[in-house]
Amino acid sequence: MLTAHLGRLGISASQHVVCTKRSLAWAMRHMQVANASSIEYRPIKSILVANRGEIAIRVFRACTELGIRSVAVYSEQDKMHMHRQKADESYLIGKGLPPVEAYLSIPEIIRVAKENNVDAIHPGYGFLSERSDFAQACLDNGLSFIGPSPEVVRKMGDKVAARQTAIKAGVQVVPGTDHPIVSPEEAHDFCVKYGLPVMLKAAYGGGGRGMRVVRELGEVKESFTLASREAEAAFGNGAMFIEKFIENPRHIELQVLGDRAGNVVHLFERDCSVQRRHQKLVEVAPAPNLDQRVREAMAADAVKLCKSVGYENAGTVEFLLDNQGNYYFIEVNARLQVEHTVTEEITGIDLVQSQIRISEGMTLPELGMSQENITAQGCAIQCRVTTEDPAKSFRPDTGRLEVFRSGEGMGIRLDGASAFAGAIISPYYDSLLVKVISRASDLHASAAKMNRSLREFRIRGVKTNIPFLLNVLENQKFLNGTIDTTFIDEHPQLFQFAPSQNRAQKLLNYLGNVLVNGPMTPLATGLQPADVQPMVPEVPSASSDAGGAWKSAVEPPRGFRDILLAEGPEGFAKAVRNHKGLLLMDTTFRDAHQSLLATRVRTHDLLKISPFVAHNFNNLYSLENWGGATFDVALRFLHECPWERLERMRALMPNIPFQMLLRGANGVGYTSYPDNAVYKFCDLSVKAGMDIFRVFDSLNYLPNLLLGVDAVGKAGGVVEAAISYSGDISDPSKTKYTLDYYLNLADELVRAGTHVLCIKDMAGLLKPRAAKMLISALRDRHPDVPIHVHTHDTSGAGVASMLQCAYAGADAVDVAVDSMSGMTSQPSMGAVVASLMGDELDTGMNLGDISQYSAYWEQARTLYAPFECAVTMKSGNADVYLNEIPGGQYTNLQFQAYSLGLGDQFEAVKKAYREANLLMGDLIKVTPSSKVVGDLAQFMVQNKLSAADVEANAENLSFPKSVIEFFQGYLGEPYGGFPEPLRSKILKGLPTVDGRPGESMAPMNFQDMKTKLVEEHGPRISDYDVLSSAMYPQVTDEYLRFREKYGPVDKLDTRIFLTGPKVGEEFEVEIEKGKTLHIKTLAMAEDLTPNGEREVFFELNGQLRSVMVRDQTAVKELHIHPKVNASIKGQVGAPMPGTVIDIKVKEGDEVKKGASMVVLSAMKMEMVVQSPCDGVVESIAVTKDMKLEGDDLVLTVTPK
Repeated sequence: MLTAHLGRLGISASQHVVCTKRSLAWAMRHMQVANASSIEYRPIKSILVANRGEIAIRVFRACTELGIRSVAVYSEQDKMHMHRQKADESYLIGKGLPPVEAYLSIPEIIRVAKENNVDAIHPGYGFLSERSDFAQACLDNGLSFIGPSPEVVRKMGDKVAARQTAIKAGVQVVPGTDHPIVSPEEAHDFCVKYGLPVMLKAAYGGGGRGMRVVRELGEVKESFTLASREAEAAFGNGAMFIEKFIENPRHIELQVLGDRAGNVVHLFERDCSVQRRHQKLVEVAPAPNLDQRVREAMAADAVKLCKSVGYENAGTVEFLLDNQGNYYFIEVNARLQVEHTVTEEITGIDLVQSQIRISEGMTLPELGMSQENITAQGCAIQCRVTTEDPAKSFRPDTGRLEVFRSGEGMGIRLDGASAFAGAIISPYYDSLLVKVISRASDLHASAAKMNRSLREFRIRGVKTNIPFLLNVLENQKFLNGTIDTTFIDEHPQLFQFAPSQNRAQKLLNYLGNVLVNGPMTPLATGLQPADVQPMVPEVPSASSDAGGAWKSAVEPPRGFRDILLAEGPEGFAKAVRNHKGLLLMDTTFRDAHQSLLATRVRTHDLLKISPFVAHNFNNLYSLENWGGATFDVALRFLHECPWERLERMRALMPNIPFQMLLRGANGVGYTSYPDNAVYKFCDLSVKAGMDIFRVFDSLNYLPNLLLGVDAVGKAGGVVEAAISYSGDISDPSKTKYTLDYYLNLADELVRAGTHVLCIKDMAGLLKPRAAKMLISALRDRHPDVPIHVHTHDTSGAGVASMLQCAYAGADAVDVAVDSMSGMTSQPSMGAVVASLMGDELDTGMNLGDISQYSAYWEQARTLYAPFECAVTMKSGNADVYLNEIPGGQYTNLQFQAYSLGLGDQFEAVKKAYREANLLMGDLIKVTPSSKVVGDLAQFMVQNKLSAADVEANAENLSFPKSVIEFFQGYLGEPYGGFPEPLRSKILKGLPTVDGRPGESMAPMNFQDMKTKLVEEHGPRISDYDVLSSAMYPQVTDEYLRFREKYGPVDKLDTRIFLTGPKVGEEFEVEIEKGKTLHIKTLAMAEDLTPNGEREVFFELNGQLRSVMVRDQTAVKELHIHPKVNASIKGQVGAPMPGTVIDIKVKEGDEVKKGASMVVLSAMKMEMVVQSPCDGVVESIAVTKDMKLEGDDLVLTVTPK
């Protein structure tokens, strides 16, 4: 029967098979209108979409479903855009034109259509969609325009004409102008006559462009000018329409369809009230909580208005609804709307296909669309996902989509165009990335689906508005359906976002950088990390924790920390004193690797062995694992948070007391701080899990020590006041630091309330005989106070000295596990334990456990080969009794020497260290005073200066900043005072500090600091970050910037963190419990992009990922910096290699001799470049962050 019908209509069966949908539709049309229809039916076989992006693709899909050939046009900037690939054919338009003008060029679009046998043009939305001259041009050239007639487009596109039409149709309108306004003066006159507030609207376009609310008469002209310019740019016409502004209305719009037979139906309403600056962001259909009588009346008015003008095709009639139920017509959008999707979802009607069918000549009844047949089912929501940053006033973001993963599933529809990994988001067009549409039974269910979908999205490389959309979807007022157009303005909490972590892509960026540019943590030697995975000894019922650590399901045995928690610091001290055997403090977690490996051991490797330590060494006096150099190095070089390290170790080792180094009034820094900073630091440290504070001062300066003692006591920690040991009390010829000196200092500390007394032998100078003398005298003087001895084994006599301390009455001594002991580290744990087995001082520890512990560190230590002190130091060395370099400083000093190009002169540095110490008056040398001596020593070697040279020429030299600040008194007063006249020569008249420096410093405002950090680094700033910044402001800023850019690099295995993965290597990264990334390194591009970038390819969890990395070597321009010319008076050169971190003067400034002009930084040492004379700054040859070599010209001062 069908074949017969087709035959009567002149269609063969074979033609029907080729295009079933088109032939059936055509046949049905002819059968239905065979009785005499005056409407001509013209099948459309090809459609050109005069648009771009997602709407172009939306139309192409409808064409494909209808068997119609689709044609795309694209600008030069869109040649890689997805919409041109989705069409059957695509053609360039507007060559040489600006990006937007290409799509506004009517002649170009008509040309392409005619040259390629196109039947019809669909305008989409925006661009030319509401231009009547475009619709007319299509008809004049024999092309169907898929939309209303040119006359209707003109009448409805003109806001004033549309308003007059509505009045004639009996539809209520908002009071406004009766003709387009083209001058600011006309706008001003209207406002004077009708009052404020008013709404300025583009007369020939919509979408929120050119719209302004004006509430003050004085702002009318300026607002009009701005709005008119915006309308001109968007629609090619800057004419404006003005109407009274309705306060707090809902924005409701009716979707309509009309045909050429005069039929018009509505497809229900949409609520578009969630908008910002008149740009719709979220749309809902049907409108929630809309009174049924209002709904019906509004729909009837929309249909009546459209019938009155003979409206055909799709359109939208928009109303404002006030809180009294009164609604006002505002405009007709004579085109398809962005939000048409929600109407399609609730009605099941394909609006784009309907547009095409109507343009062919089919009527609504023929399409089965009578009003009674159109029903709304459920609720649909559309969210426009844009590449805009809501935290920065929705500023559009551009760039490359590094990652795109959408949220799909039941009840979710996605309409997009540029949404794929590798897509380039350009600045030329609308920022819409993808439209997400959810559909469910009601508003709550639909919002839940939308929420779930948006949370599944992973978009990396550009910012998006998804965090804002999620806040909207979770807002109770939105979920209740009680919103109006002021919703966003009245809910500032919508702009409070939990920042996206984006950890996986950040880690790939880090790995790519290491592969392209080399290690991002400077390596001290040419040795490479070993390719090993250290074997972790078993613990009872272990399970993996985030970061690769092993956490036991069985609680570890009780330890001294349990006593501390139960009985407080006093009870703890009493238990230590009453203990029969010798107690040990294990330094493996801090001082051992500071001494042997430049403090570079990472949290990742510390956590792996932590559960084993908790289960097998519960009787340790304490575990030294924090403070001192670890704090600085963690932030500066390891790019990890020291506070997080403390918290995570505490979680894995709850039974062993932790011990840290507190540099008295210097906190964990290298200078003095306001008193409240030290108190705050101690308080937060106790809360984070710290127990024992070994409080010391780098000069044994009692006021600084007492501040630390008080701060720890008030925080609730165990006070272990330390006396830093120097000299040799067993040598009668050394008379500065005598036994009486130490005993008197101990008396003061006990009087101050210390819980434990400590001897801090930081250089390993305490010989066995001196140890017996000192500890015996202290025990006799203070029989009830626990004594702990800290030492280093630099000379090789450490075990002997610690045994002498034990027999003389010490309660606890320092050791490190065997494979991390000796040389500049602490004495061997195994040796001390074995030496006391069977003795009354037996430690009670098991050598088998120590062996397993040591085996782990023997392997782990090979991961840190680039920092290995054994490169130059093969054994203990008794020359420490001459140079007195602290063990914890030795490898850091060595590493610093390598960085400054002095690696082959380290013996000279050690010799200079002794000379520098004596120049400064034979100091107590412990951080930060030891750093001052080390900085001076390297300065002397770098500049080939002897001690005599320094003394003779001090007033003409630019000394390291630390040396200057020491002589100013910022570290306190050294025992015996400052050496003169050296002090005066170095200071050149700079002010000095008398007494304890922190006492006269203004308190820190931590809230202000946090506010500033949040402004600079985002809302993830914690109290920990604030205290880190208090101690190390610049280092913390750099760490926070690094963390934001590269993510949790502390979760990477150490070899991969340091030198990157091998090509083809597969590895895993556990970023948190239950979340593991599987990464495979695939390749690195050989060719550079025009921006000097290389593309590095990875496979992440089975999906291809790539990152673009700037090749720092390849893009480096040839640059030869001038050297200082010694013959030119006033030229100042860089005293050593470094980076310019501060320029304190500008050209033309008058300076005094010795004035600070430029600050350089090399590793952790800062150098102040001072003026060599009184004069005027003639020229500056450097800029901030510039890297300099020694003797590079810094600036020139013209002497007075």
